[in-house]
Parts: sequence; C-alpha cells; structure tokens
Amino acid sequence: MDLPELTIAEAQVAFARGEWTSVRLCEAYLQRIGAIDQAGPMLRSVIEVNPDALEIAARLDAERTHQGPRGPLHGVPVLIKDSIDTGDRMMTTGGSLAMVGNMALEDAHAVRLLRDAGVVVLGKANLSEWSYMRSTRAVCGWSSRGGQTRNPHVLDRSPLGSSAGSAVAVAANLCVASLGAEVDGSISRPASSNGIVGIKPTVGLISRSGVMGVSPPQDTLGPMTRTVEDLAIVLTALTGYDPRDPAMATDRPAADYRAALNPHALRGARLGVARERFGAHYGTDALIERAIGTLATLGAKIVDPVHSSDVTLFMDPEAEMFVHDMKIALNGYFAAHPGSPIRSLDQLIRYNEDHADTVMPYFRQEFLVRVATTPPLSDSALADLRAECRRLSCTEGIDKAMREHQLDAIIAPTDGMPAFPIDLVDGDRIDGHTFGGCSSPAAMAGYPHLTVPAGDVLGLPVGLSFYAGPYSEAKLIGYAYAFEQATHARLTPQFRATVPA
Repeated sequence: MDLPELTIAEAQVAFARGEWTSVRLCEAYLQRIGAIDQAGPMLRSVIEVNPDALEIAARLDAERTHQGPRGPLHGVPVLIKDSIDTGDRMMTTGGSLAMVGNMALEDAHAVRLLRDAGVVVLGKANLSEWSYMRSTRAVCGWSSRGGQTRNPHVLDRSPLGSSAGSAVAVAANLCVASLGAEVDGSISRPASSNGIVGIKPTVGLISRSGVMGVSPPQDTLGPMTRTVEDLAIVLTALTGYDPRDPAMATDRPAADYRAALNPHALRGARLGVARERFGAHYGTDALIERAIGTLATLGAKIVDPVHSSDVTLFMDPEAEMFVHDMKIALNGYFAAHPGSPIRSLDQLIRYNEDHADTVMPYFRQEFLVRVATTPPLSDSALADLRAECRRLSCTEGIDKAMREHQLDAIIAPTDGMPAFPIDLVDGDRIDGHTFGGCSSPAAMAGYPHLTVPAGDVLGLPVGLSFYAGPYSEAKLIGYAYAFEQATHARLTPQFRATVPA
C-alpha cells in the first residue's frame, strides 16, 4: 500500500476504521526510511530507528481495542531530535561520534509526555552536530554520526538549522510529526526551507530537562508537522509542568491549542510587517508580498512598515552569551548522565582531535575550543549579558513595536532567501547581516515564533513567520491556520537533484 501523507486526525480515522493499525503504519514508515532516507535520495534525516517501535505499536493497538484510544496521538509515529533523551534502547548523541553509547536512564520530560499521550517514538532524527555549535564553518544538517541531511525538495540544497533531520523527516513523510529544539533558528529555519510548519514556543512552555542545550534563556523544544492542526495537537501534549525546569511557571493553566484553529482568526488582527527582514532575495520578497496581500484579504489590518528589532543571527551579545552558557550547559549534561562516554567539554575536544579523520573531515571545532578556553564570567556579568540580549530583542524590539503600533503579531519572511547549496568546502552562508530572516528577535526574547509554508521560489520552499509576545502561541496558531486554509501553499517534495536550469 502507498503511504499517504496522513494528518493526525486522518490517522485516527484510519485506525478506527481498521484501514491502518499502528503496527502497519510504523512498518510502512520504517520501509520508507529504508527506501529514501538510507537509500535512493539518501536524505539521512533519521540517525537511528527504535528497535522496539513495532512492539510498542502492538501494545498501543491492543490498548485501543480493549480500552479505547488515549487521545488524538494514540499510535502515531513521531521522531525525536538526537539531542533529546529517550530512556530506551536508542542513544542520545547530539550527532557526535564521541557520544556513541550514551544511553539516557530516562526520557526527557517532553518525550515522556508524548509517550503518555500514546505516540510511538519511531526513532531519532539527525541534526547539525552539537546543535551547530562546534565550528564557525559548520554545515547545517551534517553530523559525524549521521552524515549530511539533504533537503528533500532539491537534494543539493541545505536543509538549514540544527533540527534539520526533524524537518526533513516530516517533509518527506517519514513520520507524522517530529520534535525539534531551538536556540536561534533551529526549528524555524529548517521548517521554512523544507516546507513544513514549526513553532518555537515561549521559553518555559515546554520543559527542557533531559535535553542537550546551548543557552538557558533561549533553549526550547517545539513540534514540527505538515499542518497547523497537527502542530496544535502535538504542542498541547507537550506543555505539562516540570519542576526540574526553572523556566516553567507553576500557575499556567493547561491549554488545548486546537481551540485556536479558526479559519476566520485573521479578521481584525493587526499585523506589523517587519521590513528590516526583507531585501535579501527578490524571489522571497515577492512571495511574502503576495502572502501579505492574502492576509489582508482574510481580514487582517496590515501595519506596514514596523521596526521590530535590529538583532541578527548570532550577533553580539548573543554569540558571547552562547560562549559562556554552552560550557555550563554541556558540562551540566555530562554530569547528569553518568553513563556518557564523554565526561567534560575538555574531554570532548580531545576526542575530536584524536579522531579528526572521522569526526572533523570538513570543518573543525573552533567554537568548542573558544567555549572551553574563554574565562568564565561572574554571575552578575553573565546576568548583565543576558539582560542586554533581552533589551535589544524585547524592550527595544518586539515589545516596543507591539506597543507603539498596537499589534497582535509581527510578520516577516522566515528566511531572507531560499535554501543555499550545501557546501562542505567553505561551509554555510548564514551571515545574519546579509542572509536576512527573522529568527533572532523572538529567539533572544524567548518569545514564540511560528512559521507556515507560503510557497516556493524555483521549487525551494519559503515560510511566512508570525511572532509576538510571551505565551501568545494560541493567537499565532490561529493566524497561521487561517492563512494555511486559504492558501494550501505547502509543496510535496520531489527529490530533484538540483534547481532546474
């Protein structure tokens, strides 16, 4: 049987009718992974499959028969980024050969919530090694353990972002949904370039415990799906409180984000156009101009232009904050995992040097070395650095624009230009001052950022971004859903070798 691009709701209907079981659906996905991820186009988006997936699916099928489904995610196959712990027979390596053999003793809190909701963890998704924080010349989607993840729309183009495998797997129909992680652009950028929906939620909405992080003020997990409705379903399952994460509020009521799925949600919404995020590529700009016209037709009040922030990808002081926070984050992860083959950042750097032929064939570890050798800041100095990031992105950025223009959300092209070619010789072209894109303001602020497919430029997907103040996920989901239902702009990947001449 052909494997359709099932939504979560369609999967549940098919389960109820007996057209599919969770076992048969997992088998079909595993066969497709073998056919196009590990062979054929060689997408390399899946770094490891769960050896227990079919057994778990069989138990969930039996539970459905005898007790009924737990909810909308019962029996649904999901992939997890390989920087997120799974307490099973799969490893958590951050894409690094140095971490092969690292078996977490328990699930990350977010993974446990997904299992409680009835998902089948089908496997782990490839990523940019160490969340793209190993080298100043890194290549998106490449890891020493998993190899180069490829964009399924045009195979010689970058999948972008550190959650590259999570995005590619969803786009290529290797799972129903996936779980990614972001510090700045790691969910939004690959979602945009692979033509799917992704959300970087408010920091503190989803627990980060059991995750290889980079910087606590900005680290977050988020779902990646083919539709906004699926995004709302998975996000709802992920938002349970975890006392181990100090960023989480104890008094936030549970939300069902499906309630925001209103095709008329844009009526009367005041949307500000962040013009400073345009100008990197004429094709992207033209596509987003058409999207703005659609938003207006759907009833939005377009406020154009607004100035939301001057911060750009990995600029100071964000990059400086990463240097200091990453040492704390990595050494903290190693300390919390007594079975890890690597016990410190210094040991990791030595391993990489000792195994350079396999770990560092294309680029080195300049950033890790900088992290390890930079003297630590005092607590007050680090707090000041974090406060400066917030000032630039919030007080003088998103908050100011929202207040001055009385906005409900800000819109922009997710990335300033379509995906660039994979270049293992010179590395990626992601200079924030020229590439454009809008991930940094919301990332540095810790605010939600949702991207939804807006169309394509020569077969390369481009996303439209919505971002706003903290805990505005429901509002953004509503706006994205209304846009999606009016446009149906998502492309099905064609696995073309290159952009046609």
